[in-house]
Amino acid sequence: MKPIRFHPEAEAEMISAAVFYETKQKDLGKRFLTSVQNALNKIQVNPLLYQEIEEGVRRCLTTTFPFGVVFRIMPDQYVIIAVMHLHRAPGYWKSRVP
Repeated sequence: MKPIRFHPEAEAEMISAAVFYETKQKDLGKRFLTSVQNALNKIQVNPLLYQEIEEGVRRCLTTTFPFGVVFRIMPDQYVIIAVMHLHRAPGYWKSRVP
């Protein structure tokens, strides 16, 4: 199974969202992170299952939370480009793709 590597901005936005949810309700941030981890696990099992939203870029939706994990399949790893809120500026992450 290929490892997962986060783009630094993707990791920062995931942590920021978890902190936000945690301020709203105790353990909600932890539940958000669990939801993201479940999406990452699904990506590792079958990455081609997820819709290609740009050439070479796919998106796996999280459960419960309105977020998508945007990723690229590389020869030796999966690169997480964004952990994006689905209702905000959908193309902001495009500058992260070489």
